[in-house]
Formats: sequence, structure tokens, C-alpha cells
Amino acid sequence: MIYYKTREEIELIRESAQIVSKALGMLATEIKPGVTSLYLDQLAESFIRDHGGEPGFLGYNGFPNSLCTSVNEQVVHGIPNDKPLLEGDIISIDCGVKKNGFFGDHAYTFTVGEVAPEVLKLLKVTKESLYLGIEQIVKGNRIGDISFAIQYHTEKKNGYGVVRELVGHGVGKNLHESPELPNYGKRGRGPVIKEGLVLAIEPMINLGTHKVKQLSDGWTIVTQDGRPSAHFEHNVAVVDGKPEILSTFEFIEEALEVVQY
Repeated sequence: MIYYKTREEIELIRESAQIVSKALGMLATEIKPGVTSLYLDQLAESFIRDHGGEPGFLGYNGFPNSLCTSVNEQVVHGIPNDKPLLEGDIISIDCGVKKNGFFGDHAYTFTVGEVAPEVLKLLKVTKESLYLGIEQIVKGNRIGDISFAIQYHTEKKNGYGVVRELVGHGVGKNLHESPELPNYGKRGRGPVIKEGLVLAIEPMINLGTHKVKQLSDGWTIVTQDGRPSAHFEHNVAVVDGKPEILSTFEFIEEALEVVQY
């Protein structure tokens, strides 16, 4: 069942999402060779609690940390650890916050030092696909319109692998709500987009094959061919029939002193 949100509920989701945005912006200044993902996780948990929120991932279905930190061929759900990041790595940081009973949940893939040009292009195209998908979150469209826009830009135009097993989702009082939002699909298919829908839209795009597997830790998803994967995520509400992004990458971009890749 899809839960459509009131304006007041959307504002509460925005408040949680903005704490995530600020936490990711804070982390952007810390990501460099030699830093561990466990250190980043500890910083994020303190930041979230200092801003009146609760870590949305910590303990969720038994997940042990506040961040999902996925490096290189890790697609999503990587568990923070004490292995130092290396020059040329990329790291997807997915963060969730619960405040006033509502969740915010989004992600950004960061570079660690100088990264190979083909990997930078993967990040650029994946981020572009996020915003192309957001353009389709319009009252009267269907979920498949979003999915098609992402797949066309990443897979059809650029030859990347679009992960099938993992999807975006609704978000609100629960971290994961209906509807599911695949990053592949056909236009005109799926549930109709209505006023008050709030989505976590999150392209997960691989440099090589779309095929993935789960590691023995029960969480981490990696590409089957060991090539890098990119992941960007926003929370978006349908307000007055149009998409309104509740999260922001502005804090990250200010920290990195860039507008975009």
C-alpha cells in the first residue's frame, strides 16, 4: 500500500533529509587516502545525534552501523571497517536519519584523491541519470517513466550495467515503503504518480555487467565482474504535481568546491 503524505509530513521528511545532507557535507571534507570508513561512520553518528536525529540504519534489520559505505566494486550496503581508503578509490556513502517519526535517506559517491577518467565518467552519468529520473516524478506519470529515464541514459546511451536486484522506494514513517522504484523499466508501466508521493530515487549503476552478488557478511552487494559501481540518491516529494527535492547535494558540493562532476 502506498502512503501519500500531507504537506506537514513532507516537511518532517525534509527535516530528516536535510540532516542527512549536512552529515554528507561534513563527511566530504574528511574523505581522503588513509581515512577509514569506520572513522567516517563514527563522525556521522555523532553529527546526527548532535542535530537531534537518530541514525536511521543503525540496527535496521540488524545492520551494525550508521552508514552504508561501499567502496569501488561494492554497490550498496557495505559495512564500515578499519581498512584505509586508497588513492583512486570511490566510496558510496548512504546515510539515513529518523527525526520526529520520519526518515530521510540518501547517498552520494565520493572520489578518493585522483580517480581514473572512466570511473569519473561513470559517476557523472549516474548522477545525471538521478536528475533525469527526478524530472519524471510528475503527477499523472507512472513509476516506469522514472525507471525508463534512468535506464535509457545509463544503459542505452552509455553502455553501463543497471542493477536489477536493488531498487529505490517510498520513504516516510518507514525507511522502506511502497512503491518499489526500479532503475530499469518501460514507460507507462507501474503505479500512477500522485500528489503527496515521497520517493527515495537511487540509481545504482555499474561500469561493467549489471550482475551482482552478496558477500558472506550478509549485507555487502558487489559487482560480479569486480568493476566499480556508482550510487546517488535523493528524497523527492510530489508537491503541486511536480517534483520537489527534499535532500540536497549543496553541502557536499560546497565542501568539495565544485558544482558538479
